[in-house]
Amino acid sequence: MAGDRPRRGGAGRDRVGRLTGVHLASQIDSAIQVLLGLGLIGLVLMHSGKDSGLSGLGVGGGSSHAGTAVMERNLTRMTIVVAIAFAVNGILLGYLLNH
Repeated sequence: MAGDRPRRGGAGRDRVGRLTGVHLASQIDSAIQVLLGLGLIGLVLMHSGKDSGLSGLGVGGGSSHAGTAVMERNLTRMTIVVAIAFAVNGILLGYLLNH
């Protein structure tokens, strides 16, 4: 008898193909995490090190102008802010994916 097979719950049938709130939030958070990661990589590469890094390309390696020091300090601040945002977003993403 074809009509006697057990029926599945209605909740599973209604959710097929739909994004739930948590799933959508985790997708958005994953995209933000990728952007923060790429931004963090770019900021770290812009820092001057022993060889004056990528930040020395535009100014000229080894120059010690007052403006360069201010730019380096601001770059350090931006790197710290993005790194903290990356860490907090990673924790949030881990929470969303486990629930």
